[in-house]
Amino acid sequence: MTPDLDQLRADLLAAIDASAGVDALEAVRVHALGKQGAITGLLKTLGALSPEERQTVAPGIHALREAVTTAIGARKADLEAKALAAKLASERVDLTLPVDRAAPGGVHPVSQVMDELAEIFADLGFAVATGPEIEDDWHNFTALNIPETHPARAMHDTFYAQPRRPQGEQRASAAGGAEAPSDDGGSATGAPQSARAGQSPSPSDGAGAPPAGPEQDRTAQRFVLRTHTSPVQIRTMMTQQPPIRIIAPGRVYRSDSDATHTPMFHQIEGLVIDRGIHMGHLKWTLETFLKAYFERDDIVLRLRPSYFPFTEPSAEVDIGYTLEKGRRVVGGDPAKGNGGWMEVLGSGMVHPKVIAACGLDPDEWQGFAFGTGVDRLAMLKYGMDDLRPFFDGDLRWLKHYGFAALDVPTLSGGVGA
Repeated sequence: MTPDLDQLRADLLAAIDASAGVDALEAVRVHALGKQGAITGLLKTLGALSPEERQTVAPGIHALREAVTTAIGARKADLEAKALAAKLASERVDLTLPVDRAAPGGVHPVSQVMDELAEIFADLGFAVATGPEIEDDWHNFTALNIPETHPARAMHDTFYAQPRRPQGEQRASAAGGAEAPSDDGGSATGAPQSARAGQSPSPSDGAGAPPAGPEQDRTAQRFVLRTHTSPVQIRTMMTQQPPIRIIAPGRVYRSDSDATHTPMFHQIEGLVIDRGIHMGHLKWTLETFLKAYFERDDIVLRLRPSYFPFTEPSAEVDIGYTLEKGRRVVGGDPAKGNGGWMEVLGSGMVHPKVIAACGLDPDEWQGFAFGTGVDRLAMLKYGMDDLRPFFDGDLRWLKHYGFAALDVPTLSGGVGA
């Protein structure tokens, strides 16, 4: 029995035109073209017809399917356009309202203070020098005249790195050979030689071995996470002819942790090597630096005799503070009362043994060095009383103490402005 395709077409097109929304139109589509739809059912009957009957009936069914599919697509586009027009008519966008601002990033106080210090010392003619954070025992201790028995070398004060095997042992291990055990001092490739031929220093290997001669490589070195940025001074003196005037900022590591100490912190050290350098140059440099950093002209310094293996004479540098509402404020003369002294720096004249270890003649060249904690300077200047939040990653703390990205320190505008 041949189905009435014209009547089915009329009924389906009428249902499509009468669809009041997208959901109603989808129901008509399922009724016509779904798995159990009317047109789908007609297509399934074609398989049971003879070839002659199929040639007669099939074109009409396919034409019906195309007509219904086209009508559904057109009706859907019309309904969506009307829905969009209705939405635009009912909603209003106030273009005069301010846009939402994205949360701005901030500069960490340590990064800001690093920039402030670099700006101040650049004005004094200092260059910035850097070095590796994983140092060998010679650069970190021996070249700085730190003896084998010094407490700083102890495991509870210094982070020692896993020793490396010499290249011969590495190749033997890669080839399946037995791995030779290392001694207490570990083994490593030789430390860098002096840049001045014939003037290599004579360090020990850090494990009780006798000093190496100028013609020998420094082997069996222990490697440490540097405990200060002083190795940068050693590397600079070994590769750069005096006069030298540098600062060495960077991360350092010590095994310590409490409210005022962390295992990783930041230091900045300064070095001047030239002819005729004396303590007067050191005091003037530190006084000029501290006045510029704290942005106060009433900074009073006190140099207390002290001891550091790498300087002689050595001095701790104190600055005066006054009490304002129970808090210490840098500035003022403690001799006038209502105040006291706080230690901020270590300093001194570079020890002749350190100068000689770097291949320079201490009778010709003299110098001074100083060092301080960048984190401590930030705490003193910006009123922070705990070092641990510096490394907690708390965005609330950073929002309170941080700096805008464009707050670039300048001496003319005030380094802390």
